[in-house]
Amino acid sequence: MTISRRLETNFSLKENTMTIYTKSDIETEKVGASVAERLDKAGIRRAFIAMRGEMGVGKTAFTRGFASYFGISGVKSPTYTIVNEHRGRVNIYHFDMYRISDGDDLYSIGYDDYIEADGYCIAEWSENIESEIPSDAIFVTISRVDGDANERRIDIDENTCI
Repeated sequence: MTISRRLETNFSLKENTMTIYTKSDIETEKVGASVAERLDKAGIRRAFIAMRGEMGVGKTAFTRGFASYFGISGVKSPTYTIVNEHRGRVNIYHFDMYRISDGDDLYSIGYDDYIEADGYCIAEWSENIESEIPSDAIFVTISRVDGDANERRIDIDENTCI
C-alpha cells in the first residue's frame, strides 16, 4: 500500500489524532504534502504546526513536503537563522526553536508578527516554546520505530480542523 493510499485511508476530519508510518524521507515528505493539501482544500490559509521529535527524525523532510505542495522548493533547516521565510502561493515561516531559551529570544525574532501573519508557521523543536504555542496549533510528532533505522511514526494531533 502506498503512503498516499494509507493517508487517504487513515486521515479523518473527525478524529483528533492520526498515526502514519513512513520508511524514507520521501514518504515523510509525502505526509507533509498531504497535510498541506488537506489544509488548502479546507480553505485554511493560516495555521501553526508545532513539530516535535529528536534530531534527525524528519521534521525538515515533513516541512519540505508541506512546502512542495504549494510549489516552494529549497527548504532547509533554519538551524542558525532561527526562521526561514518561504514566499510563494502561500507564505511559510519555518522556525527552528532548538536554540531558543526564553521568551526574549523568541520575541526578538519577531515571533508575534509571524504568528499573526497570513501563511503557515512550522516550528521545529516546538517543545522549547511550549507556553508560546497558539492554542489552535496542529501538533506533529515524529519518532523512530524500534527495530528499523529508517521507519518513522508520525502522529498528527489536530486541535483544530484538518
